[in-house]
Amino acid sequence: MRLDERSNVLAAVQRALPAKLAARVRSAGIDQGRLTIGVSGAVWASRLRYQTSELRKAVGDELKAAILTVRIRVLVGAP
Repeated sequence: MRLDERSNVLAAVQRALPAKLAARVRSAGIDQGRLTIGVSGAVWASRLRYQTSELRKAVGDELKAAILTVRIRVLVGAP
């Protein structure tokens, strides 16, 4: 069940982003009001930080979840 939830969150995040940036998102999950997104590099993490307000609203609305904060993590070794 938890894997299905994370897959749904990942898909919602990717839909809310421009295609080039969405392709670099490798993981996403919501826990206690925090949306955590894993990306494949520091450059992409930096670009993603400019999208956090829009992401919080778009993903929260789509999944009917209260997202209070967004955390972006660089995944080491991710292609």
